[in-house]
Amino acid sequence: MKPDMILSASGWRKVFAISGDEQDRSTEISEQDKAISVAAASVFFDYISELTNQEVPVIAVGIDARPTGPAIADAMLHTLVAKGAVVQYSGVTSAPEIMAYSKKLDGFIYISASHNPIGHNGIKFGTNNGGVLEAKENAKVTAAFVELCEDDAKLSALVKQAYECSSSALKEIYKTEQSSKFNALKAYEDFILETITDSANKEHQKDFFEMLDSQIRAKGFGVVCDFNGSSRARCIDKEFFTNHGIDFYSLNEDEIAHEIIPEAENLVYVAQGMEDLHRHNKNCNAKLGYMPDCDGDRGNIVYWDDKQQKAVILKAQEVFSLSVLAELTYSIWKNSGDPAFKPAVAVNCPTSMRIDEICKVLGAQVFRAEVGEANVVNLAREKRNEGWNVRILGEGSNGGTITHPASVRDPLNTVFAIIKLLMMREDGLYEIWCKKAGIEYNPDFTLTDVLESLPVYTTTGVSEPRAILKVKNTDHAALKASFQKFFEADWEAKKTDLKKQYGICSYEAVITNGTKETRDVKDYSLSGKGGLKIIFKDEADTPVAFIWMRGSGTEPVFRIMCDVKGNNPEEEKALLAWETQMLEKSDK
Repeated sequence: MKPDMILSASGWRKVFAISGDEQDRSTEISEQDKAISVAAASVFFDYISELTNQEVPVIAVGIDARPTGPAIADAMLHTLVAKGAVVQYSGVTSAPEIMAYSKKLDGFIYISASHNPIGHNGIKFGTNNGGVLEAKENAKVTAAFVELCEDDAKLSALVKQAYECSSSALKEIYKTEQSSKFNALKAYEDFILETITDSANKEHQKDFFEMLDSQIRAKGFGVVCDFNGSSRARCIDKEFFTNHGIDFYSLNEDEIAHEIIPEAENLVYVAQGMEDLHRHNKNCNAKLGYMPDCDGDRGNIVYWDDKQQKAVILKAQEVFSLSVLAELTYSIWKNSGDPAFKPAVAVNCPTSMRIDEICKVLGAQVFRAEVGEANVVNLAREKRNEGWNVRILGEGSNGGTITHPASVRDPLNTVFAIIKLLMMREDGLYEIWCKKAGIEYNPDFTLTDVLESLPVYTTTGVSEPRAILKVKNTDHAALKASFQKFFEADWEAKKTDLKKQYGICSYEAVITNGTKETRDVKDYSLSGKGGLKIIFKDEADTPVAFIWMRGSGTEPVFRIMCDVKGNNPEEEKALLAWETQMLEKSDK
């Protein structure tokens, strides 16, 4: 049997709904998909057992809120019991939660397809370092999985063995599900406190939150969450916010009420909820809203604009910019006077250049990796080993913010980064930014003021239809080689007009593969399945725009985008259309 799955370092994914319809809400999976689940659990058990040198590794297993999760988990639990693992099954669990819990164990299997449609599902693996397997390690598990799936006799024997496992041991796993869930939530809350404060010291955490909570209670603050039936509805969110004096308003706790991806088209629901609250209560203090995806590791933001008296949906790149501003200034606030402090940010290749401007003002270095959470996390680890203080990292292109020591995106960290920015007023974070940026500081600032102080860029949204191309050529290296020929010919024909219209005088090709960025590339095909970016520069050799492309590792699409300095939507549209035209010609 050949596994019909996308097998990337970001997760293995396919449509598990038995009908094959990606919008199917059925709970049933096919016998073939049960076999796939058995194979996946088996090869991960072998991997983690060898890695830890333990015959009986302790493995956490959790699912997101998708209908097919329990069926996939059941097949995996049968397999792990048959192979002798100690299993901590916590049922519906958020990705940051299971990754925090796994730090106390040997590894984890997480059943989720993140933001994909409801009929999809997938699998993520990790050790006890708090993140998913890095690309090289995932490749080992993937190779073993494919080999097993293609050996029909061996796989059939393994499935038979799995479903003949000890029924009493399996029942015990289900019986202790609630206690495993309790332990996972406790581990996660402890870890969140460490992450928000950037300190493992309990006394420091206590002192910091006493200061922050007093500001919150004095000023009043509220948060709205559209859970959309996600795993976060069964996480710590509600209790955590209210314990720190924040009024919490929830929507759609028990139902996946609309599409899962937390982009602008689905953030309208939390925006509407926030506006309804303000309409019915003139003293409403709901200032922020968020909507997580199904696995709860990502949540983009809506905020209350006091000037317009309406809820405003932030774009993904704006969310990331706010997080970077907040956590970089927090690091400066916390490490003031430390001569060894070397701030840096790790981002993915298509993150907007506004991050470079923010970091330049705050004296931080920017390092870029290929798209993929694991790539950015591993790049940050590499840079920490070199002596850099990488407090904040992530994928600006999708608003995914990762706050060290976490190794996964987390909406609680994102929301609390903004809360710190707003609530720490006296010699606080926004005042640090204003002083370094040469901006007049207003002590009565709002989030609108903070946003207006950020560098302005016009950037293609990751979920816009024009950001996604269907291409026939699956050899991305060859496609990019063809693109290079069209681009270089077009450049010669258009460079005079580009200079006249947009001030573009030169360009530089940059590729990203894994954690490596290569500048001034002469052969675009060297990017392979990685990212390719063309940076356009002005007369002073300053970057003023870029176009970017990369085939998705988790979906059968080719992603493109454009980033332009300033409020220049027409230029962004023109450059993206040019990129699209050249790729379409290259694909013929």
